[in-house]
Amino acid sequence: MTEDPSEPPETDPLVEEIRKHRSRREQWLREGDMSVGRRLAQIGVLGWIFVVPTLAGLFFGRWLDAQFETGIFWSAPMMLLGLCIGGWTAWKWMNAR
Repeated sequence: MTEDPSEPPETDPLVEEIRKHRSRREQWLREGDMSVGRRLAQIGVLGWIFVVPTLAGLFFGRWLDAQFETGIFWSAPMMLLGLCIGGWTAWKWMNAR
């Protein structure tokens, strides 16, 4: 059985993106815009996605500094690692929708 050359393959990334766009548009037409409260809640969640890993990295770095008596040697790198993890998580969360 031969495939029709005018039909795009099912695994084509462009076709997948068009399907996602179409389903998001259909959902928007069904449900309408989000409320202000829901948008504010999403902004709050996004902030916490950044804050929690950053503070966790800072606290872990301070704990390592206390254990090894290294001043603030581990605090900054662990905080930056937490910030990177928070940024990556926020990026994934924003693009999952």
